[in-house]
Amino acid sequence: MAELNQEYDIVIIGGGATGLGSAVDAASRGYKTLLIEQHDFGKGTSSRSTKLVHGGVRYLAQGNIKLVREALAERGRLLKNAPLMTSTQPFVVPVFSLWEKLYYSAGLMLYDVLSGKLSLGKTRLLSRKKTLELLPNINPKKVAGGILYYDGQFNDAELCIELANTAERYGATVLNYTKAVGFIKENGVIVAVELEDTLGAAVGAGSEAAAGGEAEAAIAAASQPKRRTVACKSVINATGVFTDAVLQMDDPHADTLVYPSQGIHLVVSPKFFRGGNAMMIPKTDDGRVLFAVPWQGKVVIGTTDSHVDHIDLEPLPLAEEIHFVLEHFNRYTNAAITKDDVLSVFVGLRPLVRSANAGSNISSLLSRDHTLVVSPSRMVTITGGKWTTYRKMAEDAVNNAVFVAKLEGGKASAKLDKKSAARTIERKCITKDLPIGDLGAARELAAQLTLDEPLLGNYLDHEFAAFYHITYAIRVVDVVVAARCKYVRTVEDFLARRNRLLFLDARAAIKLAPAVANILQKELHWTNEQRDAQLNSFIQLAQQYIIH
Repeated sequence: MAELNQEYDIVIIGGGATGLGSAVDAASRGYKTLLIEQHDFGKGTSSRSTKLVHGGVRYLAQGNIKLVREALAERGRLLKNAPLMTSTQPFVVPVFSLWEKLYYSAGLMLYDVLSGKLSLGKTRLLSRKKTLELLPNINPKKVAGGILYYDGQFNDAELCIELANTAERYGATVLNYTKAVGFIKENGVIVAVELEDTLGAAVGAGSEAAAGGEAEAAIAAASQPKRRTVACKSVINATGVFTDAVLQMDDPHADTLVYPSQGIHLVVSPKFFRGGNAMMIPKTDDGRVLFAVPWQGKVVIGTTDSHVDHIDLEPLPLAEEIHFVLEHFNRYTNAAITKDDVLSVFVGLRPLVRSANAGSNISSLLSRDHTLVVSPSRMVTITGGKWTTYRKMAEDAVNNAVFVAKLEGGKASAKLDKKSAARTIERKCITKDLPIGDLGAARELAAQLTLDEPLLGNYLDHEFAAFYHITYAIRVVDVVVAARCKYVRTVEDFLARRNRLLFLDARAAIKLAPAVANILQKELHWTNEQRDAQLNSFIQLAQQYIIH
């Protein structure tokens, strides 16, 4: 485990969108910040989105104007602050009657108005002819026209890594594969967190022992879990669907807060949905929105909304969910795709918040507003929400953590006497206009490795051939840079989240896995046994992304 400072102002548990956003917020205010993630950054929900930065068109129909306005403002800020990881995506909504055209166009024009100066493009009505032109694979039967509007698109897992880089740039310590296993309290207040390295020191990139030529000693020492306790003044629980587990680690009698909902996405070849425009069907049989979105050379189709009782890092698609998405996509297009046409299926869990007013608790009706809870131990829990509003959620979480811990520069300083307060400068949130990403080191290393060929001499053999003899050409340098600059510690980290191949084509990812494992073995100082274990683990995982 990396060397840690003795005490932190804020310890953040959870390395998804909200946790990483909180680390950026806290560190950029000048607080000594530690973020820990039990697996890899973005492993859970935060890498399994529909890849959209959006205000939430369907929330207009629910009357949640406040949520839509806030999300649209955050959408605009994210596209401005992370231009390398985001883009504007045109959407077409096909309509099947004059009434639908009037109804949905009114809603989408309100969507424009609510976005204000941060609008991405003007909504306009489309004729039947223009709709069929913009959606060449749409089933022309009964199409009466359409509406063109604009939303944002992004690479969710890449943004997670750039948030981690940004947090580090401001002085935070961020650790993946590090789990919170207990709290230490004084007078009922958390004063320290017990941590465990879930992989072992020898597997991690940047291991000091390995870098110093003592890899064998490090590997031997890693046979036991690495544990350490760090003192802290405040804790933020940003663990998404695992929120209740951390709440109950703090208080075994804590009520459950999260109502988990599962959504799947199918990925298919663009031959089934040609062109650069996305399609949005505003109301499916279960009341959700159906998207077909071009993304990284493929088409992502989704999503579903199914309540689940079991929370898993790798949730599995249900047979009825696969049928639902296939049936709806085929209903609205002339593609007629089958299970055999699906290149990959990925599943995400939504941390919806239980509501006493939700009636039957149908998850598609639960709000995506975020919820913040301060425990008697002064732990701040933030959950709910969605990717687009991560920055605002982080701001709220850090504001409350600063307040309850009475950290210097927080709003709690107003309670000090006037003389002390005058000496205390309030540390305000600056993330509304904070650029995200720190690609300089990665770019410089990539350029150096590309130009200085001897550094790649150990890799330019069968691994190189394996990369280039199939459709997906990943450069060797990409794997090396990811291992050295992007927190990669497993084969899965690279093929699922640094490069999105597992999500785009699971069979191709399996073919490339041996080459990636061989390169990472050299970079991360694995033994042959560790390499083989990594490879077998990834192949077993990738089989879950294939519909059998």
